[in-house]
Amino acid sequence: MVKRIGAITVGQSPRTDIVPEIKELLGNVEIVEAGALDGLSYEEILQFAPSEKDYVLVTKLRDGRSVKISESYILQQIQKLIDQLTAAGTDGIVMFCSGEFPEFSCNHPILYPQILLQQFVTVVARGKKLGVINPDASQAPQALKRWSKIPVGQIAIEAASPYAEPDKIWQAADALRSWGAEMVVLDCMGFNQAMKQTVAQIVGVPVILPRTVAARAVAELFG
Repeated sequence: MVKRIGAITVGQSPRTDIVPEIKELLGNVEIVEAGALDGLSYEEILQFAPSEKDYVLVTKLRDGRSVKISESYILQQIQKLIDQLTAAGTDGIVMFCSGEFPEFSCNHPILYPQILLQQFVTVVARGKKLGVINPDASQAPQALKRWSKIPVGQIAIEAASPYAEPDKIWQAADALRSWGAEMVVLDCMGFNQAMKQTVAQIVGVPVILPRTVAARAVAELFG
């Protein structure tokens, strides 16, 4: 029997930049997508822009554009999507975002990539110099706070969006190489496997990718 998993993006669905790449890792699992910004115009979405004190999320729209939004504006919508997907018969939920979230209500498992990442990095990078690449410089304080919770050595944060020209990613990777990173996290579901491979070649150390970590967890539970 095929398991059905609800996949929620904080942007707009479908995430054609994510789902095709991870399908081969999922096994016998069907993905049912939903987006917190589905049905909204670009002008409406701009009203969700974060202020200085907001928790910042960077995501992708259906037309390919990326936006910054405040997490607080979409939490209720995410809970509604969880309820809708559960009522539609899905067996679990996976968030297509590596940001931090409060605990949502659901009778089935919810997989949060950020929690999976933190637990994985705790095991494989204990005491190491950890480099992190986030999509936007405004996320650096929240990223440093988040990654400082785990027992790694020093932490360096660089900004480069997976939704823009890749040169910035390679520059961020080179900066982490010069800093002496011993492991790198590409801290956004938008980063893909090709980006991971290039960053690994530049830095010369293992690189951790949220989408494949999450996909393998989904496969373990539901595949």
